[in-house]
Amino acid sequence: MSTPAPRPLLATASIAVALAAADTYVVVLALTDMMAGVGLGVDALQRATPIISGFLLGYVAVLPLIGRIADLSSRQRVLLWCLAIFVVGSAVTALATDLPTLVAGRVVQGVGGGGLVPATLAIVADLWPADRRGMPLGVVGAVQELGSVLGPLLGAAVLAVSDWRMIFWLNAILGVVLAVLIVRTGGGLGARPRWGPLVVTAVGLAVTGLALAAPDALTTSVSLGLPFVPFGDATARLLTPIGVLGLLLVAVALVLWVRPALPVLRRSDLLGAVLVATALGAVILTFAAADPAREVVGPLGYVLLPVAALATLAYAVHHRRSSAPLIPRGLVRGRALVALVVSLSVGVALVAVVVDVPLLARLIHTDSETGAALVLVRFLVAVPAGALLGGWLLRPLGDGAVATVGLAAASVGLFVMATWGRGSLDTVASTLILALVGVGVGLALAPVNNAALAQAPDEAHGTISALVVVARMVGMVVGLALLTAIGLHQYYDAVAQIPDRTDTAALVDAAIVQVHWVFRGAGVAAAVGALVALGLGLRRHSLRPPPPRPWRRITRTQREGSPQGSPRTR
Repeated sequence: MSTPAPRPLLATASIAVALAAADTYVVVLALTDMMAGVGLGVDALQRATPIISGFLLGYVAVLPLIGRIADLSSRQRVLLWCLAIFVVGSAVTALATDLPTLVAGRVVQGVGGGGLVPATLAIVADLWPADRRGMPLGVVGAVQELGSVLGPLLGAAVLAVSDWRMIFWLNAILGVVLAVLIVRTGGGLGARPRWGPLVVTAVGLAVTGLALAAPDALTTSVSLGLPFVPFGDATARLLTPIGVLGLLLVAVALVLWVRPALPVLRRSDLLGAVLVATALGAVILTFAAADPAREVVGPLGYVLLPVAALATLAYAVHHRRSSAPLIPRGLVRGRALVALVVSLSVGVALVAVVVDVPLLARLIHTDSETGAALVLVRFLVAVPAGALLGGWLLRPLGDGAVATVGLAAASVGLFVMATWGRGSLDTVASTLILALVGVGVGLALAPVNNAALAQAPDEAHGTISALVVVARMVGMVVGLALLTAIGLHQYYDAVAQIPDRTDTAALVDAAIVQVHWVFRGAGVAAAVGALVALGLGLRRHSLRPPPPRPWRRITRTQREGSPQGSPRTR
């Protein structure tokens, strides 16, 4: 069996990570067009929230399970499966004509896109020794942040020549191309293709796609249009004879694919995965679906937060009793626990800048959305540059030294941004401050992943990588809600002190106060992260790399026969 080419494989997997990251932001410009495509007007913006929160839900909720599966089976196969799920979700999104189908496509996209990150990080841990992972991890962090820059640009470029559906068709096409490249650079699959499940899957997806596309030549035909007639009063295209047939074929295909993988799924602790996914999903939906202008916790949050608490408690009990829990015992401790806290702080600082810099730019710099986005680009371009620099600095320095310096610099920059007023964004100094914050946040990305991977045993690299991503995403979602609530409280206090509520300048000043408090809160989060990062170690851990081990994929016999908890066969 041929061995992988590490650098080409890393490059291909990193591009896949960037593609998934871009999808988080690609809907920003296309959202109103997507709403119109499923019959929603601009006055129904609140109903369109699941288009964004659905992707986040899929991205975060199943990450621990995917990370655990990557520890129990071939990393490359998990990477390919995640790409396949991402492609299917993209195609469903592109074909959607009603909101439930559109949201379902976005959730599936999120599941596939989120799983790419821990699988890629685990591949880095497989192919590079512990003392040489810095730069590869920096590359993964850089391309992930680069996706946030390219997402809106890609969306704008496609919308200039086509409609919003083409964005997701391009995602599907690029996903297929990347899957082929991963097979080639990863040394092949090492197993004969399973033609039966492949054929059923292809037919099921083709029939489902035909039902969603509903071409006029067929639907208007007297002889061929009957399968496209909805049941009863239904309007969804999948609630037709051909749609149901397609879904049944897809379900059969899933059974055919999952059945041989049942030993791995059982060992991955499905009950624990359900409990963790329930807790994470409830938290994500609580804060992502709330209207920050009125509330921190939306109406559903008063139900979802207790559900999250109960699911967390249930998992804690299950974790103690299970012989092989989803998160291996002893994994989240020491430097790994420190890395998770720092990752959460990075998420808070990052989201504050991404959301509130454009808002501040609209208040004090420009009336144009494009102009405000260009101000944010000064920060977004600096983040991947900082990630690469952070990976390079891990060769001579310790994880804690790099992360602490980065987050301390970001904290200083955020507190400076909390003093900006009219005219501040017109100066070169503002660009330098935004670049400082971006580089500072980027510097922390590689050290966090490096420390977590170094602390975890080889057989838990996928799981710990997933937890690092989960911590960061939770920091982004929850941090944004809390900081916005603090800022709005100060805004309303400032407005209450305005004698003339028609004074536009005074109202703008009040809005600036709101943004300032968000930056202050993010600065505090970055400062806390910098202090906690000291626990990652200021000196480089001089680990003696083990002798090179051949890249081997776990066979079905090895998966079923090896005892639970044994190291991954290489």
